[in-house]
Amino acid sequence: MEVNIGIRNVTREVSVDVENSAGEVEAAVATAIENGTPLRLTDSHGRVVVVPADVIGYVEIAANESRRVGFGFTG
Repeated sequence: MEVNIGIRNVTREVSVDVENSAGEVEAAVATAIENGTPLRLTDSHGRVVVVPADVIGYVEIAANESRRVGFGFTG
């Protein structure tokens, strides 16, 4: 899953590629916001991203799109 996190007063978003399901990510975000604890996500390479809950502007969760290979010619 690709997770994009918008940070308040910052123009760039944080993008994290995680192996969790959309439901797991959504639950982690909801828990962090409800409890005021940092959102902690581990990406597909094992790196940990920690975002304080009080600066989260938005979270976008999207399935990774398969990349097409080739020229797309259908003749």
